Amino acid sequence: MSKLSPSLKTLINAAHSRPGPVPAPRNIDAVFRRIEREAAAHKLSRPSWLALSTAATMTMNSPESMVALYRTASKSQPERESVAIAELMREVGLKCIGFNGVPRTINMLNAFKAALPSSVVSALSTTPTRLPTPSNIGDINDRGRKLWDSIYRPLENKLVTKLADAHPDLPVFIINGEYGALFSDPPRHTGANVGRITTSLVAIACLRAQQGVGPQVLSHVFGLRKAWDDGTWKSEPKAGDEDAIRWLVSDEGCTWALEKVDEVVEALGGGGGSTFAPVRAKL
Repeated sequence: MSKLSPSLKTLINAAHSRPGPVPAPRNIDAVFRRIEREAAAHKLSRPSWLALSTAATMTMNSPESMVALYRTASKSQPERESVAIAELMREVGLKCIGFNGVPRTINMLNAFKAALPSSVVSALSTTPTRLPTPSNIGDINDRGRKLWDSIYRPLENKLVTKLADAHPDLPVFIINGEYGALFSDPPRHTGANVGRITTSLVAIACLRAQQGVGPQVLSHVFGLRKAWDDGTWKSEPKAGDEDAIRWLVSDEGCTWALEKVDEVVEALGGGGGSTFAPVRAKL
């Protein structure tokens, strides 16, 4: 019983199931360079445009394109900056678990690390920072609730009730297991932080690229704006200066973010939509 029949193996890897990653299209470098230029024109710093592009690429399951994005971001950068870029990208990839699931993040991050220069790989952090213990579990839960409230206020309690009505453990897992243990940054001195503004951009990028989850895209666009309203954007100065963040949370800035994700999806999907719900050709 330990072996699979040839027919079952064939079915598992059938072309219509799209079992493998999406190859990088020839124009993907130009797409990423354009996003970088447009972000710079609005004084958005690297974490903002890089996180948006990384999350969209992770969602589309294209390791080759993620490597191309790294090369675009690290071009002409000293090695220390190249390491910081790789750390940020894989931290974004980890947070994508909360929106895209574990399998894509495993496959994408493994392929990403395998393609990095050996000097960069040797400098990456190897210290885990999210291990729950009796002494820190309260802090994890508090961070989760604080981030939850920042994104969803003034409906934060109403939404918890609605989630619990669907399943009593749904808000427990989301707030503590995702917002606390994953989306919020743990106290640490290694790796990369993905702060309040950038985390909202990751959410928007994943959900927009995933397709079919419009209500959640809407919630996180509002969540991005609320980071401005409650001042939590100030906790992440690397995302951009005050004028840049003010623009980003405006109608124009949010439109730009959504359109950049759409451009990545268009390039990687070849006009066929997301790999979560691809447009299928007629038989």
